[in-house]
Amino acid sequence: MPSNARTTRLVIVESPAKAKTISGYLGPGYVVEASFGHVRDLPRNAADVPAKYKGEPWARLGVDVDNGFHALYVVSPDRRQQISKLTKLAKEVDEILLATDEDREGEAIAWHLVETLKPKVPVKRMVFHEITKPAIQAAVANPREIDRDLVDAQEARRILDRLYGYEVSPVLWKKVMPKLSAGRVQSVATRIVVERERQRMAFRSAEYWDILATLAVVQPGDGPRTFNATLVALNGDRIAAGKDFEPTTGRVRPGAGVVHLDAGGARGLAARLEGRPFTVTRVEEKPYRRRPYAPFITSTLQQEAARKLRFSSQQTMRTAQRLYENGYITYMRTDSVNLSETAIAAARRQIVELYGERSVPPEPRRYTGKVKNAQEAHEAIRPAGDNFRTPGEVANELSTEEFKLYELIWRRTIASQMTDAVGSSVSVRIRAVSSAQEEADFGATGKTITDPGFLRAYVESSDDENAEAEDAERRLPNLVKDQPLTADELAAQEHHTQPPSRYTEASLVKALEELGIGRPSTYASIMQTIQDRGYVVKRGQAMIPSFLAFAVIGLMERHYPRLIDYDFTASMENELDEIAGGDHAAVDFLTSFYFGSTNGAGDQTIARSGGLKKLVTENLSEIDARSVNSIPLHTDEEGREVVVRVGRYGPYLQRELPGGEPAAPAEGEEGGAQGDRAPIPEGLAPDELTPEKVHELFLGGGGERKLGDDPATGEPIVLKSGRYGPYVSSGERKSSLLRSQSPDSLTFDQALQLLSLPRLVGVAPDGAEVFANNGRYGPYVKRGDEFRSLDSEDKMFTVTLDEALALLAAPKTRQRRAAAPPLREMGVDPATEKPLVIKDGRFGPYVTDGETNVSLRRGQTPEALTIEEAAEMLAEKRAKGPAPKKKAVKKAAAKKTTVAKKTTAAKSTTTKTTTAKVTGATAGKATPTKAAKKATPAKKAAPRKATTPTD
Repeated sequence: MPSNARTTRLVIVESPAKAKTISGYLGPGYVVEASFGHVRDLPRNAADVPAKYKGEPWARLGVDVDNGFHALYVVSPDRRQQISKLTKLAKEVDEILLATDEDREGEAIAWHLVETLKPKVPVKRMVFHEITKPAIQAAVANPREIDRDLVDAQEARRILDRLYGYEVSPVLWKKVMPKLSAGRVQSVATRIVVERERQRMAFRSAEYWDILATLAVVQPGDGPRTFNATLVALNGDRIAAGKDFEPTTGRVRPGAGVVHLDAGGARGLAARLEGRPFTVTRVEEKPYRRRPYAPFITSTLQQEAARKLRFSSQQTMRTAQRLYENGYITYMRTDSVNLSETAIAAARRQIVELYGERSVPPEPRRYTGKVKNAQEAHEAIRPAGDNFRTPGEVANELSTEEFKLYELIWRRTIASQMTDAVGSSVSVRIRAVSSAQEEADFGATGKTITDPGFLRAYVESSDDENAEAEDAERRLPNLVKDQPLTADELAAQEHHTQPPSRYTEASLVKALEELGIGRPSTYASIMQTIQDRGYVVKRGQAMIPSFLAFAVIGLMERHYPRLIDYDFTASMENELDEIAGGDHAAVDFLTSFYFGSTNGAGDQTIARSGGLKKLVTENLSEIDARSVNSIPLHTDEEGREVVVRVGRYGPYLQRELPGGEPAAPAEGEEGGAQGDRAPIPEGLAPDELTPEKVHELFLGGGGERKLGDDPATGEPIVLKSGRYGPYVSSGERKSSLLRSQSPDSLTFDQALQLLSLPRLVGVAPDGAEVFANNGRYGPYVKRGDEFRSLDSEDKMFTVTLDEALALLAAPKTRQRRAAAPPLREMGVDPATEKPLVIKDGRFGPYVTDGETNVSLRRGQTPEALTIEEAAEMLAEKRAKGPAPKKKAVKKAAAKKTTVAKKTTAAKSTTTKTTTAKVTGATAGKATPTKAAKKATPAKKAAPRKATTPTD
């Protein structure tokens, strides 16, 4: 080659967005092109199998299990044009640099590119964990070879998931329902959600009481005059709290040794303590210290984005992908909490600039990961570069979604290198002796933060939305032992034990991580897959399993328990790690799992059973489809077993017929005969099938409780039950029961009355017809477009024409009623920060935030409804509403604002994450803020295609 010839290099990355960013950092002589993710995969269906392999017995799997598990890879149809382009470019350059992501997936993509392009020029692997100019230049200067151990580990995982999905899924098709799927990780994730719902179904609430005392110091000094204390013991015995009750019976745990107060006991004790002296018996003060949180890894980023920003796992990862590809953050698929020396130095410099030298500890902080089976030697997720850009500096470059996530990552990174939060905590015991000589002990705790340290920048959220924030203070008066106090108020408090909370995407990711199941690159796809398959639906943030999921998991638990065992699934991750480290052969691992070879490789329980292939074929005849698709609920008052059947047309209820005989199957279903079956309304969660709800569904369910025949039409009048309650139906006519009516006692005559609505009261002198009817806001009379309310439901059937005309002649203002007070004030919605109240409406109690209303579901009461459940219901309702209109695009002028006020910066992501500004400075320090933001949508990057259809 002549000395003046220039070497041309082809750099292949995964997405066009990344290609555009990297090309800007490389000078002449580099061509940067995208592969658009994976270029080859196992065949998706028979049409993808090349003609010469169609006759092979293993073609449907895409894996030749009898010849070393050789995989049949085909170029994806939507990648063929790009492969042609890359092949042409590969012939025109002197060297190829494969710059795919630095993890197993990225390594495999690089290998597939080599296998597909078959280049004649040298090929090197170029790796980096952030897309900045120094990082890209360093990666070009220090290429390496493709790591075949990482490729083998990814290929083994892909083949393992294909074998699992393609062998187990057909069992579900035959025994549960067509078109279902099983997956090594998705099935385990579904099991976790189902087990939590089972706990909720078995839960029995318990009522318990205590006393809240508002106490006052006699001679106030520094600090507040009054504080609250709760009754904790009576005559030396502890007062029962929620933890003292069995969740499945609602009874106090045996041997708990506690006093279980009921309403009468609590109110009586409060009365006996009125006017009695209170005395401080103990004051304990301890130093308070809280260390910062580690920087984000994939799972913790998804968890915090869900809690603070209400992002789904998919939304978080899509947004993080855009931030990474455009050079704002480091690689977002990682389970390492390490920060490079460069990053630590950048964080410490910025802390000094924004918060002062006192906020930086003498030595840099180092973190150790706690993730089981942690892998991939990347850094934690952090702002990219050697000098972090503040959120204010990038605000005008990012979409709203991107800005929020970048700010979250920036704050967490900065906080991880700040000083501890320090203060003091105090615990106080107070005693009073009642008029009946009972010794009542009250307790109170306080916390004071003297130096917030890292809390200035970041406060972590909790899955328990009622939990107290880390930076919250509870100040008590300065109390000493034997100090006298007086009680300003003594209030008996009612409490109910609550079932375990449903999983959210964030808490499910956390559970999988703790079990060592899945990897950073798979969490988001797992969350999406179990929803796409119909196994889980979301109600607000909560993940609710379908009855279909119950049937699938029930089958797996009974016949393939090892395949959804948590330890077994985690052990497979361990073996894949060993393959990645070069310590284990992929073929041995796959042979043991599929054929049951006992050569020391693979899981010995599966091996001894003959492997997966034998397990799913030999046991197939033992699986009773009817049993699998029957989910036991309870036994009713007449001793009949009630079950949920998962049928071809959806789930339904069934019970034994009187006399103990099961119902005969209906045509086309595995259900029972008419009168013994009832459909389950769409949207009803499994734990909402209480005995009371089941009784109501059978009274008016699809089995139809016939009340009689309409004497006028001859059509049957039937009592039914829908999602919104019971109603009567006859032909095309339907009418909901009145609030005063019960399906248990509804008579034929009452049903006829209901079906007579709207009732023609008579004809007015001007010839207009006057009707009485029941509406959304209660009973009313109507003439044309004029409406007037009736004062009772009975009036609809008795009001005369003269009475109706008199009402209609009266001014509308006379018909207005005073707004009824709410049934209950619940507190603030954690998502919208609006106050929530429960009101009584035409269709029963409903919860509202002033803009959105949702009726309480069957089994829910205004007293027992939690704020978490209320927030979920409102979020679900809002999500179904119309999409918001797009706002006009406005040009934004970037400005820098000096903030001289000392603030707690964490508040913008803890209490109100919708803000677009960053005010995180100490006195005298300036922080650039977001003056305005562009409304243009974010750049879309080509996402990496999911490599495991069933995982």
